[in-house]
Amino acid sequence: MRCGAIILCGGKSSRMGQDKATLPFGPECMLQRVVRLISEVIPAANIVVVAAAEQTLPPLPPGIRVTHDEHQDRGPLEGLAAGLRCLGGEVDAVYVTSCDVPLLVPAFVTQMFAELGDYEIAVPCDQERLHPLAAVYRCTVLPQIERLLHQDQLRVRLLFDAVCTRKVATEELRTVDPTLSTLLNLNHPEDYRAALETSGVRLS
Repeated sequence: MRCGAIILCGGKSSRMGQDKATLPFGPECMLQRVVRLISEVIPAANIVVVAAAEQTLPPLPPGIRVTHDEHQDRGPLEGLAAGLRCLGGEVDAVYVTSCDVPLLVPAFVTQMFAELGDYEIAVPCDQERLHPLAAVYRCTVLPQIERLLHQDQLRVRLLFDAVCTRKVATEELRTVDPTLSTLLNLNHPEDYRAALETSGVRLS
């Protein structure tokens, strides 16, 4: 399987109070850290960062592509569509994440590709809670995404209902990520401070 990754960073970050992509995390910004971690298991040429139209991004490694949402403020489905269009037919499936998961475990990404099997999507599931921004999507779901966007149906769960989706119990993923830190996205300043403390990183 040709594996790729899409990193979404075009959200408003209203609860954090500033752009999460550029938050410092040790010697790098949060987006740079997530790109680095993803790059441990996905070739840089197969990684796409999806940003908002006017968003200023920190420097990224050579080979990392940047694209933008076609329409603003339409959530993860819009960003997923933009990323898939950018990759074209170069990969078979993509791991999709946000830029605010600095504790991401690369082995988690590899395991999610292994969980895909013959399904079109593999998504972590904690009882009834799904994690669409830690999931793997086959590129063949793009037409279904575009149909939902055209109909202004922006909930990712509608995509899961429309295509063959495997729900992977989060407990099964503890074998590669014991604390499930890959699923800990940072929405508030206190989340950010806790993640810094967990990783042993101090703000300069």
